[in-house]
Amino acid sequence: MNLPNKLSLLRIILIPFTMLFMLPINIYGFAPEAWNNFIGNHGLLIAAFIFIVASLTDMMDGKIARKYNLITNLGKFLDSLADKMLVIAVLIAFVELHRVSAWFLMIIVLRELAVTGIRLLASKEGVVMAAKMIGKIKTTVQMIAIIYLMFEPTLCKITGMTYFETNAIMIFGDVLIVASVVMTVVSGMDYLLKNLSYFKDAQ
Repeated sequence: MNLPNKLSLLRIILIPFTMLFMLPINIYGFAPEAWNNFIGNHGLLIAAFIFIVASLTDMMDGKIARKYNLITNLGKFLDSLADKMLVIAVLIAFVELHRVSAWFLMIIVLRELAVTGIRLLASKEGVVMAAKMIGKIKTTVQMIAIIYLMFEPTLCKITGMTYFETNAIMIFGDVLIVASVVMTVVSGMDYLLKNLSYFKDAQ
């Protein structure tokens, strides 16, 4: 396995560690109080740094693959899969934390399933579709929105803002999430319209 593929795999490995620091533990009544208090006070900040490292691997694997001609079908698959798994997992956590609407998550998940379906149809024709530029832009906007949401509690604490100022911070976070959902829909429509031939040829 080459270096870009290892970086994509690392991105997947970092997902449970990100989730660990985002969500308090409460499994069938098992809820360690000290740990959950720590997560409540500092968890999102730690998760943010782990998520940033994971996001950087997304930038690095593509650049390395292109620079050293290490682009492979496995790499195309892993890169796209790692992006989807990372973003969806973190957004599920934010829904659990009541910070992101489940409607937004549903739109994002349905888009990813639709694009995955298109890629499956393309694979039957021997085509392994790499992530397109508009898809990369979509992922970048999603990651920026997620990083901002992770830093929201810290921003509120270090600035000592009032309720109305804190509300403004959250409104900006909402704007970023809406922007990421819009990009999700736009990129999904772009994939669909540019690959209608696979549906017409499908038996």
